[in-house]
Amino acid sequence: MEPSVRLAQPDDAPRIADIYNAGIAERSSTFETSPRKSADVLDWLAAGERFPVLVAGEGNVIGWARVAAYSERPAYAGVGEVSVFVDPGARGRGVGTALLEAVGREAGELGYWKLTGKLFPENEPSVRLVRRNGWREVGLHLRHGRLEGRWRDVLVMERLLARDGPHQPQAPAPEGGASSPGA
Repeated sequence: MEPSVRLAQPDDAPRIADIYNAGIAERSSTFETSPRKSADVLDWLAAGERFPVLVAGEGNVIGWARVAAYSERPAYAGVGEVSVFVDPGARGRGVGTALLEAVGREAGELGYWKLTGKLFPENEPSVRLVRRNGWREVGLHLRHGRLEGRWRDVLVMERLLARDGPHQPQAPAPEGGASSPGA
């Protein structure tokens, strides 16, 4: 059975931080090395509906997804950067799929035309997850950052949310911005 997904609430902040901290400790999904606190997550929630945070699980949160700004430039207001983290004990049970599907729907309703993400290429379960869910590989950023003194590459992925066809997304233009990518 697929887990339920909903918008995160302030009471979810401690559990979201716990799940993120497990991912940080594993050193397989993020360049972050410092544990996050509930207050950090509350800052994400305070960013407003334009940057949704979703959680999976009934009662106990077992995963989360977030849309963050891809760029501050108005031309890219319809492009979001996605993060998905699943509790280690809940992996392999459809939580990541449920979160990716829900974050795609939510982002599309908010006028996003594209979602992007960056993955460590050796994180094979995450690479398989996003590919299975309609994401495509765009390229590889070499030496994108250091983690514990070692250069790490990142695989760049994207998912188009176009309503007008697979290569011609159209979304309302933000004030002063372009109505489609490529600007």
